[in-house]
Amino acid sequence: VLLTMLFAGACAVAEEQQLFNGKDLTGWEGNTDLWSVQDGCITGRTTKETPAPGNTFLIWKGGEVSDFELTLKVKFTTEPDNGFGNSGIQFRSKVADPAKFVVGGYQGDMATTTTYFGMLYEERGRGILDNVGSKVLIKEAPEPAGTLGKPDEILAGLKPTEWNEYRIVAKGSLIRIYVNGRQTIELDDQSKAAASAGVLALQLHAGPPMMVQFKDLVLKPLK
Repeated sequence: VLLTMLFAGACAVAEEQQLFNGKDLTGWEGNTDLWSVQDGCITGRTTKETPAPGNTFLIWKGGEVSDFELTLKVKFTTEPDNGFGNSGIQFRSKVADPAKFVVGGYQGDMATTTTYFGMLYEERGRGILDNVGSKVLIKEAPEPAGTLGKPDEILAGLKPTEWNEYRIVAKGSLIRIYVNGRQTIELDDQSKAAASAGVLALQLHAGPPMMVQFKDLVLKPLK
């Protein structure tokens, strides 16, 4: 029995995949004027001299994901005086313009504005699907399906300019997002527009100068 348990545990660990080697952008594709590795972290940065012409993405080249758990750490470094930072994690998404690294689909949102940190958005699609603290069911139109608590309480430990843990769990039609261990949203997307598989990507939002960093990206397929 002990050997069986050890073997099962080993298999579970083996299924986990580190998406970033901590050294360079091997396995990822994006605009290298905007994406780089700094201090051992994937770093997306815009400046006055190198702005993003539009929302742009660093795309993981490891294939499509379907049912999975993705965990990572993220933080923003805002330029002086503007306080701007906007990013996200695309999943089950599609590459809309390979030449410009444009992606559309589900996005776990994150921003220096805590209202958006942990909500679910659909890039180049239906817009906001689920706000922090809400459970939503979509068949034809979004319907309230319950509550997870008050957004301010759920995100009480959030400090956007420090490292925060972000976790996405997608299984069938059900999508959950967690920030620092607290569940922020739950979406059951049973609509015709729902996506069951697609690419992973990191977003760098157009706008004022900003920097976002990612590390410890771990993907675990779910069966």
